[in-house]
Amino acid sequence: MPRRRVRVFAILGDPVQQSLSPVMHNAAFRALGVSAVYVPLRCSSRDLPGLLGGLARAGGGGNVTVPHKELASRLVQDASPAAREVGACNTFWRHAERVRGDNTDVDGVLAAMEGLGVTGGKWLIAGTGGGARAVVVAARRAGAAVAVRSREPARAEEFKAWVGSRGVELAQPEECDVAVNATPLGLRRDDASPIPLDAMPKARAALDLVYAPGATPWVQSLRERGLAAADGRTMLLAQGMQAFRRWFPDREPPADVMRAALDAALR
Repeated sequence: MPRRRVRVFAILGDPVQQSLSPVMHNAAFRALGVSAVYVPLRCSSRDLPGLLGGLARAGGGGNVTVPHKELASRLVQDASPAAREVGACNTFWRHAERVRGDNTDVDGVLAAMEGLGVTGGKWLIAGTGGGARAVVVAARRAGAAVAVRSREPARAEEFKAWVGSRGVELAQPEECDVAVNATPLGLRRDDASPIPLDAMPKARAALDLVYAPGATPWVQSLRERGLAAADGRTMLLAQGMQAFRRWFPDREPPADVMRAALDAALR
């Protein structure tokens, strides 16, 4: 009896060992009886073109995480409007014999902000990479202004110019009522705070794109001070569901199964 073909999906980045995308998507595949597997693949920028193209052309696909999202947007053959707008790609697959890329992070950010009760306002964003770009586009859709925080002044100025090119109003950090960590800080328990409290005096809510069991140290410290704060699990679920729809357009992702898998892993 012939064996079913197994489609291979992967998350490509460095680091990737902390990612819960494999947990979430493999749970979805099992629940729906899909013949597929999702694995983490640590890779360099030099490895990315071959891995991304090879997985897609073999009938699979996957996601891209730090630090390769911007490079991925230049490697795919067909970038979606969202990927072009953000200038970063986090989801890829084969479509009509071509490697297609999309950015589902924007939807993830908006879902997380909705959960925090955030509408509009002024957002202080730490970071200048692909995740930060998605936050800026989400801010534009939410009607929010943004301020930029970076340890590298030259990158901060370059990023501010990019923000302006997207039609988003710039704000001052001390004015912001929402803070967003779009850096990798928090992946390790001994990481420095991405945005110290004294840099966000008017903040009432915060979103950390990083996630960790329980919560990241930054999110824990903000909650202890009475702020509404969320880590990246809501964003991960929302962007993961959108990615699943790209890979399997005739299937609806099992949200409850995917959420339960994440909650169990982060308990």
